[in-house]
Amino acid sequence: MVQTPSTAEIAAALETPTTFDFNLPDPEDEEIKEADFEQQLDVVWKVCERFDLQTDIWRGRVLRAVRDREKKGGDNRGTGFSNWLKNREITKSQAYALIQLANSADTLLAEGQLDPDTINNFSKRAFVETAKSAPEVQKLVSEAAQKGDRITRKEVKQLSDEWTAMSSELLPDEVKEKAEEGGLPPRHLAPLVREMEKLPDTHLREIQQEVAASPDIDTVKTLTTEARNLSKYLDAAAQVQTLRKAPIDMAMALEEALRLDCLNVAADLVKQANNLEQTVGKLFTTWKRLGSLADRLYVDTGASNPHLRSLLTCLDTLTSDTIEVQLDEAGEQSVRLRVISDDAQ
Repeated sequence: MVQTPSTAEIAAALETPTTFDFNLPDPEDEEIKEADFEQQLDVVWKVCERFDLQTDIWRGRVLRAVRDREKKGGDNRGTGFSNWLKNREITKSQAYALIQLANSADTLLAEGQLDPDTINNFSKRAFVETAKSAPEVQKLVSEAAQKGDRITRKEVKQLSDEWTAMSSELLPDEVKEKAEEGGLPPRHLAPLVREMEKLPDTHLREIQQEVAASPDIDTVKTLTTEARNLSKYLDAAAQVQTLRKAPIDMAMALEEALRLDCLNVAADLVKQANNLEQTVGKLFTTWKRLGSLADRLYVDTGASNPHLRSLLTCLDTLTSDTIEVQLDEAGEQSVRLRVISDDAQ
């Protein structure tokens, strides 16, 4: 359980300087070298990031305290918490994002993964990325921060990629050896590993054999794309209801797509089929809702309400069994859809 900050901690936080007095370089001073100009601004920017991060962590802790207080003694509807946010012009999404940041900070500190004195070495985005990372990555980032390194999102991603690539059991030893020698950057291997993790074992062997035979960047990129398309194909194909009703051997269809080098097209095909089925489902639900509302309004109105009746008449093209929609303002293109279902009859 995360411990609520003590009164002493809050007092210490309030002693943090709340005003800044920076001497920014004159952008019109041509005597200042470009490198010096950028360096001076970068120093100020890092200070602002540091206070921005610390401020948001404390805001998250405050919001968490308000929320938890409401849970204990509120009306069980969160009204007090909502009003607190409203009075301070904070949306719920912003509030919970700050609470998540505070939880992440307290967890990292409580588990000893992060030294409180090293927080200032992080940019805000780097800290958030670290909190989302695996414990092993958090440890690597923390060790880098303790050395005094400036931790940005780029460094976190680099360390994450290195850990993902070198710890994965999906990559053959030949590939890992090439990576250790510096011949294969982890930033290229990590995406391949992530895509391979989505695939069943039956589809991994060929990829592993190919990358082991040619452990180079071009092969890794090609196989990453292939693995991504394969994952899209398998995921979408499993969701398309139309395919479940037909006696199609999807495994053989996949083999043919791979042999003809058209897996990308096949994957996009089943993905669009899935999208169309979902769209039709939403269309039918909306059509039923529109028709129900039109019927209610018709019952509630009469001849003495000609304008409302005109409104209903105009919408007949959307509420009838044949839906007609113009695709352009000129009316030169239109689409007609006939709804045929047990519910529609």
